[in-house]
Amino acid sequence: MTQLVPDTETPPDTSPGGWRQRLRTTHPTTLLRWLRAGVLAAVAVTALLHLVVTTQADRQTAAAQHTYEAIDFINTAHREARDADAALTSVFEADQVPLIGTGSAFSNHIARVYTNVTSATEGNAAGKPGLTQIQFVQGQLTTCLRLADAAVRDYARTGQYGVRAAHHALTDDRQRDRGTQRPIPGTGGLTASLDDLQATEQHALDEQRHSRWLNPAYVWPLVAGPAVIMLLLVLATSRILARHFRRYIGLRLPLALLATTAVGIGTGTSVLTGLDQQRLAQHPLVRTPVTLTLALAALATAAALTYLAYRPRLAEYRFPRS
Repeated sequence: MTQLVPDTETPPDTSPGGWRQRLRTTHPTTLLRWLRAGVLAAVAVTALLHLVVTTQADRQTAAAQHTYEAIDFINTAHREARDADAALTSVFEADQVPLIGTGSAFSNHIARVYTNVTSATEGNAAGKPGLTQIQFVQGQLTTCLRLADAAVRDYARTGQYGVRAAHHALTDDRQRDRGTQRPIPGTGGLTASLDDLQATEQHALDEQRHSRWLNPAYVWPLVAGPAVIMLLLVLATSRILARHFRRYIGLRLPLALLATTAVGIGTGTSVLTGLDQQRLAQHPLVRTPVTLTLALAALATAAALTYLAYRPRLAEYRFPRS
């Protein structure tokens, strides 16, 4: 009878010491192939991250630019509201109401307030609260026009005092909390409501500018990480070439590392330098066809240099000398 012998095959050693032993016994050309694959992967990941990070950052920066433009429209509307109040005061103080009513200057300023507030709606980044505040401002604007027209109709009876309600609707300050003396949002005249709207949109802009795609603590590790890993792989390659092949690393791998690092640093720099108010007032230049082409060309060159750097040593064993 045949006796079964239990399988006593030793499982592979997965301890750190076991992996080190396997690396020592692995043929140098196999290690070089692994390192070449790792370096090429780092180059490919850099290209992918360049596309992803710049695309997302471009989208976030463009949204922040629209919000900045909306805030600029709101500030312009605020100035026009002040000018409308001054124009209305001038008409009533000069007793020109029977001739010209509220005056063309007042009407023009009010029209520009409405136009700027409407334009700000397109860049509203505060969502429903921002839209609600815009609608509230438009309602106040209608009230200001109604009160000014009423002051003109009643001018013969009330004189200059009849325009007081229109002035209050235009420029009244916000009421203050009795305990903290802080302004209460939603109170006051049209200019106060425009201040509230501006604060709401500014808060939304601050949140946009602190998006993770525009956060240095998130962007820099993401775009520079592959270059750091590539540096470690290049150093390991240099050690293997010196120890097993008695060769220096040459210039190709360092140049590939330099190109990859330059793309990573350039990506982070282009993403994070377009967030100040001056640049937002202009057109953000995060991702353009020129920068995209240059980055991908540099990474393609890095991949080619990497392949050529490893090829001679690997070819020695593929085509042994006679």
